[in-house]
Amino acid sequence: MSNSDQTIIITGASGLVGSALVNALENDGHKVIRAVRREVKDSARELHWDPNKGEIDAVRFEDADAVIHLAGEGIADSRWSDAVKQRILHSRTKGTLLIAETIANCQNKPHTLACASAIGYYGDRGDSVLTEQSDPGEGFLPDVCQQWEASCEPARDAGIRVANMRIGVVLSPKGGALAKMLTPFKMGVGGVLGNGQQYFSWIALDDLVAGIVHVINTPTLSGPVNMTAPNPVTNHKYTKTLGSVLGRPTFLPMPAFVARLAFGEMADALLLASTRVKPTVLSDTGYHFEYPELEPALEHLLNETKTS
Repeated sequence: MSNSDQTIIITGASGLVGSALVNALENDGHKVIRAVRREVKDSARELHWDPNKGEIDAVRFEDADAVIHLAGEGIADSRWSDAVKQRILHSRTKGTLLIAETIANCQNKPHTLACASAIGYYGDRGDSVLTEQSDPGEGFLPDVCQQWEASCEPARDAGIRVANMRIGVVLSPKGGALAKMLTPFKMGVGGVLGNGQQYFSWIALDDLVAGIVHVINTPTLSGPVNMTAPNPVTNHKYTKTLGSVLGRPTFLPMPAFVARLAFGEMADALLLASTRVKPTVLSDTGYHFEYPELEPALEHLLNETKTS
């Protein structure tokens, strides 16, 4: 089967990344089937699953060439309580294990499971350069990511190629971190977080989508894959670059103690942690980044908003 006529099942297809990925795959000639939790409305393009109930239309996976698993509760959707942290963990491990066990039991197994993970795997590591071979960090997010990736084991044990995509901060004006930052920055009240020296490992949505397609189409690629641009920047550099692209001042910093008061434990894990990640596997397997540098990426993304 060629790379342009595959049947690909996607979870999380309605999210920021999933919706862009569905469009790209369908434009490339693939048949995309979306896994949905609601009632199926289009049986040719959708299948039902509910990981909380252990429900999945397993028969549909017999015809799949690849599975891309993106679903999981947003880690920044609400302040972290013990209950929220449990939901974050279980939304990843339960769903991933259900997918992995389902495809492991197929008679006609898909060739690939590309499963989302996150650079939260590495934790707060200062200015150390982190590759796929680096050890995990310590704390809630590293623990979640390790259990998330381990939930793929039934598929790997069944001989299916598994890629654990450790996704960085996805930049898009349509959602995620950049979209949340645009309003304060446009109002001239954006600023550096903490001391601004923490590294920020980002990736343009365009490159993330193309990178996932690269993962699916590269048979030699398996295991952890850092999905980040090759040039991470400090928070200070990111802040000043975004302000420059928008033509707005960035004079109002948020001290670390204010971030902790506002966001609790999440501040240290998401806003103040330093994670300097390099996409070694993507680069070594021939992926060419469209936006390796931050400023051109932001100019492209924000100009795209103006023209859409």
